[in-house]
Amino acid sequence: MHRFTRRLLGLAFIGATLSCFITPESAEAGGYYRQRYSSWSYKPTSSYYYSRYTYHPVVSTVTTRYHYHYAVHYPSRPRYVYYYNPVRRVYWGRYDIQEGGYSMLKQEDRKEKLEEIPESAFPKPAEMPPIPESSDGEKMAKPDLTALPKHDAAPDTP
Repeated sequence: MHRFTRRLLGLAFIGATLSCFITPESAEAGGYYRQRYSSWSYKPTSSYYYSRYTYHPVVSTVTTRYHYHYAVHYPSRPRYVYYYNPVRRVYWGRYDIQEGGYSMLKQEDRKEKLEEIPESAFPKPAEMPPIPESSDGEKMAKPDLTALPKHDAAPDTP
């Protein structure tokens, strides 16, 4: 075996061994986050605030590719933060700020436009759902509402 190949195999073995000792907690300390929300931004042309919810479907320190959805807050609907999937282009649920719970829409009720979703389609709020596309049961973090601007808007009546 060539000297270079042996050295390369040795380094690969050491890397694989060390990766066994990396926990999600130590990964977070190193700049890796399983899930997080960006700060809130305002889109004046559509009159809503949005935050990018970024996540890893699986715990991994190898990949740097995050997936994302948007958390959207309409001042005209001050009680809720809606979740939008930009790949499928649908709203798929909402967080009830007053109840502190999440309502996930059935597949057939998910629509591109919020106005197309009847209020009756949203089930009673419950616990946060698992991180999208995950299989380990880790729950989504609740949206960070501390930086969401306060407003006095009349609620919409769908």
